[in-house]
Amino acid sequence: MRLSSRVPDLSALDLLLSVIELGSMGRAAEAHGISQPSASSRLRYLEKLVGVPVLERTTLGSRPTEAGTLIAEWAQVVLAAARQLDAGIDTLREQRRSHLQVAASQTVAEYLFPEWLMALRVHAPSTVIALQSGNSADVARAVLEGRAEIGFIEGPRAPKGLQSRLIARDRLVVVVAPGHPWARRTAITLDEIAGTPLIQRESGSGTRTAFEQAVTARLPGWEPRALLELSSTTAIKRAAASGVGPAVVSSRSVEAELAAGTLKSPPVADLELGRALRAVWPAGQTLTGPARDLYAIAARGK
Repeated sequence: MRLSSRVPDLSALDLLLSVIELGSMGRAAEAHGISQPSASSRLRYLEKLVGVPVLERTTLGSRPTEAGTLIAEWAQVVLAAARQLDAGIDTLREQRRSHLQVAASQTVAEYLFPEWLMALRVHAPSTVIALQSGNSADVARAVLEGRAEIGFIEGPRAPKGLQSRLIARDRLVVVVAPGHPWARRTAITLDEIAGTPLIQRESGSGTRTAFEQAVTARLPGWEPRALLELSSTTAIKRAAASGVGPAVVSSRSVEAELAAGTLKSPPVADLELGRALRAVWPAGQTLTGPARDLYAIAARGK
């Protein structure tokens, strides 16, 4: 039900109670941090709204009229409820500040998020963080459905309904077992990689999408063929290292294996495999609290 235009705002009612309690317009104005003319103006407007005088002004101060006494009694109930509402909202805000739901692609979750988490712990040690890990499509759904306040995906742009900001750049690489013929090559050609079935992430993965878009941009009409689809980067690396076939993964995910020599990474000639890592959140919303802090920490690595 819509409120009548005769209902004064809460600040005017609160001011009226202060005048009655303190017995003076000047003392009430000082208590509210406003000038006396401003206080008088607010209460004259209150009287105009309700249509009856609420204060009697004398040389000794101000006192309520009979109508003012009634309005003050009703105002006490209203203001008590408003304070309860304010306290409840503050509790909700505090709960939101102390809990953070995050969704992140596997690359981000495994190779970037741990460092961000350590920095966030220093900034907000009491914040409880829950991380959901999946492919970029899973992350986008989690944010759109409200299961995560902020997400981190791989790709050139945000899905519909989300806004995004670039937080880091990544590079995809082709990796093979040390015994694979490509391991001894200084480079492989675009046609070779395009014509070879690869070990890939599942459909919806940012890694797979970025790779397929890069090849299609150079070879329109190219039809990708997967040798094996796996939902785990760790499983893909193990399959490649065991000689199942070539794989495409994030360079961040194979730094240890390349250093140890358990995987080799021949470059692909004339194919740009860089990609963007993005923070995403619902369009039209503003990041606040721990989500804003996490975004700021992540964005430092651009």
